[in-house]
Amino acid sequence: MDKIVFVAFATFSCILFASAIEIDTYDFLMPNVWPHKDELYLCTPIRISPHSNYYLVGFEPNATMHTAHHMLLYGCSEPGSNESVWNCGEMQTNDIDALYNTASPCRSGSQVVYAWARDAPSLHLPKDVGFLIGKDSPIKYLVLQVHYMHRFPEDKTDNSGVFLKYTKQSMPRQAGVFLLGTGGVIPPRKVERMETACTITESKVIHPFAFRTHTHSLGVQVTGYVVRQDEVGDVWTLLGRKDPQLPQMFYPVASTRPIERDDVLAARCIMNNTHDYAVKIGATNKDEMCNLYLMYWVENDSPLKQKYCFSAGPPHYYWNRARENLVNIPAIEI
Repeated sequence: MDKIVFVAFATFSCILFASAIEIDTYDFLMPNVWPHKDELYLCTPIRISPHSNYYLVGFEPNATMHTAHHMLLYGCSEPGSNESVWNCGEMQTNDIDALYNTASPCRSGSQVVYAWARDAPSLHLPKDVGFLIGKDSPIKYLVLQVHYMHRFPEDKTDNSGVFLKYTKQSMPRQAGVFLLGTGGVIPPRKVERMETACTITESKVIHPFAFRTHTHSLGVQVTGYVVRQDEVGDVWTLLGRKDPQLPQMFYPVASTRPIERDDVLAARCIMNNTHDYAVKIGATNKDEMCNLYLMYWVENDSPLKQKYCFSAGPPHYYWNRARENLVNIPAIEI
């Protein structure tokens, strides 16, 4: 563990701010694992000391897209396994693996803290913002998940992962991540929209500052909105729009206006299926995903208990069928 004094750089706004806080680095890496088959998800955990609070303030990936399809960092109350490494395929947890036992990333208290794909650069949080882990947090463990798309030769192992930047100094603003996603099927030779929306039901004020998109190869565009009510009906405010084939990093949001109770968070993925067969949402690279991650902070408060918003996706769910009775739905812009 390297101890340094860190001058944080606000990647989102390109504003440099001086920080006198002491930052430590923890190398959270796969322990030289052997991805012995295609489309393998592996997880490894670390236990956070229950006697202290820590704040994660930065993430530096140690991976390339040629090795790791994507990485997720989960916060857990309990890890999915007590082993040092296990098979944690999200949608195929009943698979029998002769080398690694199978379990989910978290046994309880699952939430996404960080995500990486497509050679995205480092992420450093804004001033006074950090993810609280440890003593006073439901996050008692961190679990690193790496998706290996291709089998490794028998003499090759991997230590992909992330260098965690953290401090013991209390941060007045706690960070959180809200993940929006869909299920569903994309018909052959069709451009399909995949949509999801959820109402914020907690009496908290969240301040969005970054978003990240994730699809596989068919994704053309991912867009996030916050929907608010006024006298003319639903008002859709753009949070972010990005081509998911670009580096899947966290980008600055288009609007930092606070989000409150009864506001609706919504996401749309445009998929272009050029194949002669249908493609479903699933865990492998031959499947698809439609995800939008919204990173936010709360002032002198804890993040939302609600961490996820998922819909059934097409053909069963679209915004015009949502229980939120959404109107003034934006047209598709590509």
